[in-house]
Amino acid sequence: MGDIPSAVLFACSENSIRSPMAEGILKFLYGHRVYVDSAGVRKREIDGFVVAVMEEIGIDMGQHKTKTFSELEDLSYDLVISLSPEAQHQAVELTRVMACEVEFWPTFDPSIVEGGRETRLEAYRQVRDDLMRRIKERFPVDTQTDT
Repeated sequence: MGDIPSAVLFACSENSIRSPMAEGILKFLYGHRVYVDSAGVRKREIDGFVVAVMEEIGIDMGQHKTKTFSELEDLSYDLVISLSPEAQHQAVELTRVMACEVEFWPTFDPSIVEGGRETRLEAYRQVRDDLMRRIKERFPVDTQTDT
């Protein structure tokens, strides 16, 4: 899919589930080689199920500070990836005057799943694993550097 961008923004509706997961995964895979941030159309505290399922794979989300598009401090992104239709509209508006790519990755909102704790956790795990797969496909990690 091309070169790895130097700055990526993940966006969703509330910056409490999908976009923080994606931000955490890309940071986990690339460390400081890529600047990664996330935002939402609205702001809501980080979802506790996100913290739990990300911790399962070694990513600490407990300190994530949610923010809206209007609270972003830096707008120098090479790529904005929106994960919800609402965020896609906001991303298109944001990038009208920027030289920036926008991609839409429709991503299921696991917060709508009803049931017991384990049923809900499984829905969050599926979103996490789907984002991990998509991020690895879009931003392939160079495994040849270890030789």
